Amino acid sequence: MNHDMTSSARGDGLLSTHSVYGAPCWVSLTSRDLKATEEFYSAVLGWQWRPVRLGEPFRIALADGVPVAGIAAVAAMWQMAVAWTPYFAVRSADEAASRAQERGGTAAVGPISLPPGRAALLADRDGATFGIWEGELFSDWDTWRTKRPAFIRLHTRDAFDAAIFYGEIFEWASGRGCEVRYEGDEVVLRHEGEVVARIESGALGAAPDPAVRPHWQVHFAVEDVAACARAAERHGGSVLSLRADEAVLRDADGAQFTVTARRLDG
Repeated sequence: MNHDMTSSARGDGLLSTHSVYGAPCWVSLTSRDLKATEEFYSAVLGWQWRPVRLGEPFRIALADGVPVAGIAAVAAMWQMAVAWTPYFAVRSADEAASRAQERGGTAAVGPISLPPGRAALLADRDGATFGIWEGELFSDWDTWRTKRPAFIRLHTRDAFDAAIFYGEIFEWASGRGCEVRYEGDEVVLRHEGEVVARIESGALGAAPDPAVRPHWQVHFAVEDVAACARAAERHGGSVLSLRADEAVLRDADGAQFTVTARRLDG
């Protein structure tokens, strides 16, 4: 769900989720304190901000002028968890939500109308939260897709079972949207050749791990992973793990995300 969609009646040539259905199309952070969130991500990821028409608690994050993510400071007001959530493009939010529930998932919010589209916040049958969006995508969506986030990754107990669940909801097997393959120990989702999501649960054939708390992890591409980790600690966050090319961070409000070294080829 983009927090700042604009009607195609203006003739801006906006893309629709009908064109890219099944692919991740946006990421959004639910937080408690808008000012603290802005300060943290400005310091760690260099983001700028702009208001949106949804109102004061909402912001669009920009990286080099390109929309990166949405921020909604409504966690306390709406009694929602502080977390990053990926949204997937669907042709019908109502049909996708129904398919999710038929397969053991749950609906936390919606589907609800957010003109010019419809959105819902769902959880898969293992409890991992994700969103769906039906409607228009902003005109610079292709730049967003290739710029940031780098991709999203589902950490779950059974990658094969999760791939079936999401594949049936988002029609991944149709051959018209996304391509899904097993690569190594992961299920890898590609859209137009670009890796847009991964699903992992350990070695193929291994028994599901009951200790894993299933969740979608959002990865942002950065130039300097170590510098982001240092900035996170200086501004009230924490570093959960750190490697040369990747760090798992927690922001000052408790939301977890990953920074990944940007590929040299862009």
